[in-house]
Amino acid sequence: MTALLALLAPLEWVNSRVLALGRLLAITALAIMVCFILSQVFFRYVMNDALNWSEEGARFLMLWMTGLIAPMAYRQGGFVAIDMAERALGQTLSALLTLALLFCAMIVLYYGVQLGWDNVNSLSGRGTSPSLRLPLDWFGADKPMKFKNSWAYASLFVGMCLLMAVNIELILRQLIALCGGAARLKPIESAGPID
Repeated sequence: MTALLALLAPLEWVNSRVLALGRLLAITALAIMVCFILSQVFFRYVMNDALNWSEEGARFLMLWMTGLIAPMAYRQGGFVAIDMAERALGQTLSALLTLALLFCAMIVLYYGVQLGWDNVNSLSGRGTSPSLRLPLDWFGADKPMKFKNSWAYASLFVGMCLLMAVNIELILRQLIALCGGAARLKPIESAGPID
């Protein structure tokens, strides 16, 4: 159990900080996304001239918001769960069932990471966005730079990698609890500010 605790401590520390940063970035992405959507509505219905980039920009931000916030929700038990069987079983059987489900989730996440990376490197991932541009011409470049599709697709890969790191932490916590060390585990803190 001491070895498991030694493995868990650095992973908990890293996950806490990375997920707090992910939360901050996801909140920022959400705020900018709302501004993009409101500007789209304003320009379409008030100015009669829709912005050609705001919808795609909002979609890009939504993908990244999801990829960055989902691991925190998973770590804190924020996903929908059907726990009828878990509550009907005894404590040990319930813990074993949870561990088995975490290992099943690890298999799914492993394939999710592979699919995410394949999307980044796919033919469409190497393409560029039809409407999104980085205004590098404002900073002295010759022309704006087109957004690469792989930047949006990377959100799936990053999200799956973060979910996998959280899943490993949850597996270690469950193994420690099964070995009788539940009292030695620190509770998973709610996401707060970055230390």
